[in-house]
Amino acid sequence: MSLDLFQKFGLTKQQYNLLIHFEELIFDWNKKINLVSRKDINNFQTNHIAHSLSTSLYFKFESGTKVLDLGTGGGLPGIPLAIIFPHVDFHLIDKVRKKITVVADIVKKLKLKNVKTDWINVNDLNRRYDFVISRSVASYHKIFNQCENIFLSKNKNEFENGFILYKGGNISDEFKGVAKYHTYELFKEMNVDFFKEKKIVYVPNPYTGT
Repeated sequence: MSLDLFQKFGLTKQQYNLLIHFEELIFDWNKKINLVSRKDINNFQTNHIAHSLSTSLYFKFESGTKVLDLGTGGGLPGIPLAIIFPHVDFHLIDKVRKKITVVADIVKKLKLKNVKTDWINVNDLNRRYDFVISRSVASYHKIFNQCENIFLSKNKNEFENGFILYKGGNISDEFKGVAKYHTYELFKEMNVDFFKEKKIVYVPNPYTGT
């Protein structure tokens, strides 16, 4: 990871080393299973680690916060976030069994005690969370329809429980009709071409009062 990004996220040496180890494990596994697109695997630190960590520029989770990483794929953004938020509980799920098997192995090798992994569809979960994060390509409305009973009712953070979604490009059509959401443009924080159209979209619990 380049020095500016190291400083951007205020990483400790231990966190930095864990992120580099994570990168090494992804590179190794990616030779056997397509976890990360091969067209940008060589830019993993920027396109995947820094992108995953970008949430931390806007949200600081309190100890004990429960976060669901929906459609974690190769453990993104859940694993990098779990590394920098060691006192937050992360649950990484994916409906593709071979991917979650790899992610579970990576979590074990990194010795991340605050991460749980499961091969499961979100519709089959019987747990609740403070936040649902997703870096997958699913549309907001698809995620909305799958997660009606997903949020804990009590808010323990400064910001209301809800969705934290990684998006790119023009999102006006996708979020048309959504009563309340906030967009964070990543390029304003990280002046790198990759982030020009990347954004974090925060949707406070949209089921409240429904």
